[in-house]
Amino acid sequence: MSITLSSAADAVQSNTSSAHGVLTAKKAKDQQEIEGQMALNLIQSASINTQAPVGNSGHNINITA
Repeated sequence: MSITLSSAADAVQSNTSSAHGVLTAKKAKDQQEIEGQMALNLIQSASINTQAPVGNSGHNINITA
């Protein structure tokens, strides 16, 4: 009885699987970087307006009855 650890066909299959795994990991990393940049842009765009409101109507509401 003989056991073959790897044959030429197995090596090609293994290399192809590894290549697909590397490409998938690269695409996932790129997608995470894009989503991270989008989140940072959203945070930066949500600036807090510290200026006083313009006009008088609707800014003071009487809540006592």
